[in-house]
This record gives sequence, structure tokens and C-alpha cells, in this order.
Amino acid sequence: MPESDPVAALILDLLEWIGPRPRPYAEVIEAWRTSCPRLPVWEEANARGFLAHGRQDGVGAVVSLSPEGKAHLATQRSPSRSQSNRGTRATPRT
Repeated sequence: MPESDPVAALILDLLEWIGPRPRPYAEVIEAWRTSCPRLPVWEEANARGFLAHGRQDGVGAVVSLSPEGKAHLATQRSPSRSQSNRGTRATPRT
């Protein structure tokens, strides 16, 4: 997918935002749901197999990065690139 693809860029932001530990499903879906059919970030990340869904005691449904999601993030965000984008990364809309 081209670097200029806005969905691909937002998927990377989503994967970074979820991070290394599971997040509650309600928190993720509230922050990343979209009603715009042109920017289906949540749906596309799921379709590509980048997200894993599970349950956690005391939390309920959680979302984490799948092995594919971790690998994709690692190949797309080099440490130097992540550092340079840290202050300019888009935040999810609620």
C-alpha cells in the first residue's frame, strides 16, 4: 500500500496507540470508531489481522496487537522514525 494512503498511516497510529499491553475494548472502540466509510481504520486493522481480541479478568473484553500487528508495526516504524513523529502523531477522534 502506498505511503500516502491515509488509512495505512492511521492503522500505524492505531497500532502504536494500542501499544504493547491489551487495552479495554470499550476504550479502543470509543477512541477509534469511525462513521466515515472512506477511513475504516478499525475495520481495516481487523481485516488485516493486526488486532487480537480476548478477555481479561476484571476488565472484560480487551484488544491487543496480534503477532502480525506487532510485525507490521516493527517494519513500518523504525526507532528513529517513531522518535521524529512522536510530537506530531495524530490523536484519535472521540
